[in-house]
Amino acid sequence: MPVTVEIKDAIAVVRVNNPPVNALSHAVRQGLLAAVQKVETAENVKAALLICEGRTFIAGADVREFNKPAQEPSLPQVIDAIEACPKPWVAAIHGSALGGGFEVALGCHYRIADRSAKVGLPEVTLGLIPGAGGTVRLPRLTPISTALEMITTGKPVAAEQAKALGILDALITGDLLETAQAFTRGIIEHPRPLATRDRALPQAAPLPQFWESASAVLTKKAKGQKSPLVALEAVKSAVELTFEESYAREREMFLQLRTSDQAKALRHVFFAERASSKLEGLADIRPRPVEQVAIIGGGTMGAGIALCFINAGFEVTLVERDQPSLEAGTDRIKGLLQASAKRGLITEKAAEEKFNSLHQTTDYNDLAEIDLAIEAVFENMAIKKQVFQALGQALKPKAILATNTSYLDVNEIARTTDRPSDVVGLHFFSPAHIMKLLEIVEAAPTAPDVLATGFALAKRLGKIGIRSGVCDGFIGNRILKVYRKHSERLLLEGATPHQVDSAMRAFGLAMGPFEMQDLAGLDIAAAQRTAAREQGQDVFAPISDRLCALERFGQKRSKGWYVYQEGARAPIEDEEVNALIREIANELGTPQQSRSEQQIQQAILLPMINEACFILEEGIAARPLDIDLVEIHGYGFPRWRGGLMHYADTIGTKTILKALQTMDGVEPSPLLERLATTSRSFADLD
Repeated sequence: MPVTVEIKDAIAVVRVNNPPVNALSHAVRQGLLAAVQKVETAENVKAALLICEGRTFIAGADVREFNKPAQEPSLPQVIDAIEACPKPWVAAIHGSALGGGFEVALGCHYRIADRSAKVGLPEVTLGLIPGAGGTVRLPRLTPISTALEMITTGKPVAAEQAKALGILDALITGDLLETAQAFTRGIIEHPRPLATRDRALPQAAPLPQFWESASAVLTKKAKGQKSPLVALEAVKSAVELTFEESYAREREMFLQLRTSDQAKALRHVFFAERASSKLEGLADIRPRPVEQVAIIGGGTMGAGIALCFINAGFEVTLVERDQPSLEAGTDRIKGLLQASAKRGLITEKAAEEKFNSLHQTTDYNDLAEIDLAIEAVFENMAIKKQVFQALGQALKPKAILATNTSYLDVNEIARTTDRPSDVVGLHFFSPAHIMKLLEIVEAAPTAPDVLATGFALAKRLGKIGIRSGVCDGFIGNRILKVYRKHSERLLLEGATPHQVDSAMRAFGLAMGPFEMQDLAGLDIAAAQRTAAREQGQDVFAPISDRLCALERFGQKRSKGWYVYQEGARAPIEDEEVNALIREIANELGTPQQSRSEQQIQQAILLPMINEACFILEEGIAARPLDIDLVEIHGYGFPRWRGGLMHYADTIGTKTILKALQTMDGVEPSPLLERLATTSRSFADLD
């Protein structure tokens, strides 16, 4: 039974036990409603204590039920019954009370929590709003601005802060059950007014400009996602309408959002993230133990990778070619830690302790006990081969040799050593200590337990690990090349950088392709093009090449695709660049045409989808969901669109194929043709 009731000393201890996170499944809702009825009718019960087994309180709804027909009792029915119970209910919270779980706690008459607990309403991250009274009850316990922040961002609040904000009645130290029982006995012996029942509790309505300002801020942050703005409307209703009216309005908005395309897309991402590490053939493979890690190279990427491992509790050694380079690398790591302390993410003492834990060396002989070495030197095959030859000789047997290369052939790197089965690609994304994506690149000789170790490391580092096969650019950068190519092709056909960037921001990206290139530096991509051309690849970038020849490298030079005022990052259209684009288009004889915002988006996105199909067909990516997660976590693809392949399914394979057949320079993938012919979707391949 997922819900049990034990009566002792006039207290009904209502236990929820639905592993792993006590989700509010249909069976749990039934059990809670039955518990309310038992508490109400039992003469020997004077109060109820709601507590959960396992590692957490109720951590939310059972998301798997969202795609199924609703079953009664609904969550609002359960919570209303708890709130209407004539005997007080106390919620004893440990772990996390999130979403529907927190709404259950809000329906209880008292809330107490372990000091390490967290509470929150993260429904907006699934394209929803709270649907069982969260937007109505929370503003009656805490200031409107606090409730609005929690509901529209979905960010949880730590227990001590929740107590200070009036959300919790008490904090618990010691045994949860014993302390909660003592608190409940105190309620029985010294009854208090059940304030949460006063649905007419007056609200200090904010001034009109409060809502206008909040709406403007949310609109900018949401980048096209609807649920945060609907959440704002729900909180506003809770302040301006009666409890009953706003409660009904909340439920109406929740049900509308639950069937929306955005909610479906966000649920897809939710399940994809949980499936990302569940690869066929790895379930029974034990990862190798890793505690001591060496990072070879202390540049921007190497420093970020080192900080990832330091923050995760690994013993880290930074390796550089000489003492000045080593000092520069350690300074970068120190600077990153100090920046974290300034932002309040860690204390200054913690930053100092983390930095002091870092080992430093210029001698590969110091790496004899290292479990994992990650090479993060220049994107130059000759240099990387030298590093791997040295690592192969210095590291102990069964130690893992990893490369952070973005484009180079991991098979070729592995052949440099006499232990190729120990080699794997671990492609971090910059800034490595912040970005969640980790491409785990499986070379032909990579041992299964080495690949499994990559996924174990991703989990410990708090990253999304995605398996990739070996090809130029792996999954993400291979698609990025197509993104850049077709963005530039649009310029030759008559669009301006500003028009393309605006269209992609409207799609939901934080930045357009040309703004992003200016931020990263056009010389970075130019170096990659040079390397690719040296290998015989045909790289199309006539305008980018001309800009680099003019040393227009982006923000670092105050001019690139745009110009920048000194000390500012805001791009300003440059008529010189627009004139240069027209000149090159004339030289190439490219026909000009005008496109709408949507046509610009499709001209870029459909070739990306097509390239992803080739990646799937070649086995570089195992599943469409892996490509979705790479694009979301590595390249800023809007989460609320579900990723590139989920977005493709909203268009339809037949429509995509028909459009691609009209595009110059695009050969439709055989996989896409098969899916279109058989009316299948990419979701079918997951």
